[in-house]
Amino acid sequence: MTDESLVLHSADNGVSWITLNRPEAMNALTWDQRERIIALLAEASAGPEVRAVVITATGKGFCAGADLRGTPSTGRERIPGDVARTIRLGAQRLIGAVLDCEKPVIAAVNGTAAGIGAHLAFACDLVLAAEPAKFIEVFVRRGLVPDGGGAYLLPRLIGPQRAKELMFFGNSLPAADAERIGLVNRVVAAEELEKTAREWAERLAAGPTRALALTKQLVNASLDSDRATAFAAEAAAQEINMTTRDANEGVASFVERRTPRYEGR
Repeated sequence: MTDESLVLHSADNGVSWITLNRPEAMNALTWDQRERIIALLAEASAGPEVRAVVITATGKGFCAGADLRGTPSTGRERIPGDVARTIRLGAQRLIGAVLDCEKPVIAAVNGTAAGIGAHLAFACDLVLAAEPAKFIEVFVRRGLVPDGGGAYLLPRLIGPQRAKELMFFGNSLPAADAERIGLVNRVVAAEELEKTAREWAERLAAGPTRALALTKQLVNASLDSDRATAFAAEAAAQEINMTTRDANEGVASFVERRTPRYEGR
């Protein structure tokens, strides 16, 4: 299968759909797939025609983790520094690409999300999950340390105690429990997942795109900022946003008592 068939891509109504397509492997992520997702997210950031992104998958699994068998071989013995470099340039780049994407990213989790697959979902701005979906911090089962930003993301989403519970035990977390503790925005019936993701994404795509990008940046940065830094960033974001057409349209529509028509510019 070609790279394009392993990660399907389509765009309509301002939404970029990125779909993992290795259902026979529960969408375990290969090196080629990872690179294609990163490239598609970069295109979404730069492309004015894209105003929201959905990441989803085919089959019963969302992503069962990394497929290490698909990693290119260097042809030499591993030396100190190789593992850290692989993580930095691989799993961390993928998660960073989601966090840094200038368009809102929705995860539509159709099934099992394990390891880097779970972190791919948690890095998204909004997470929808089908009722059969489950999340697994699988690393401890293999004697591994979590990668792909897990120890960064989870404490910020659900606090350190719950994050440690998931990572220490590696238990399967059903979608309903993930929603209850704040890892998932909403759980829907499996047959409603794509429809709900489309509704959410198209609503975002009709919004003030640059304001959403700046809001995403502010929220993400706030988790590592003191108040003075966060307030300064907020003021700067407001200054930048007021130069956009959409901000002027939003103010004008309020004054004129009409529905705004945002263009994403």
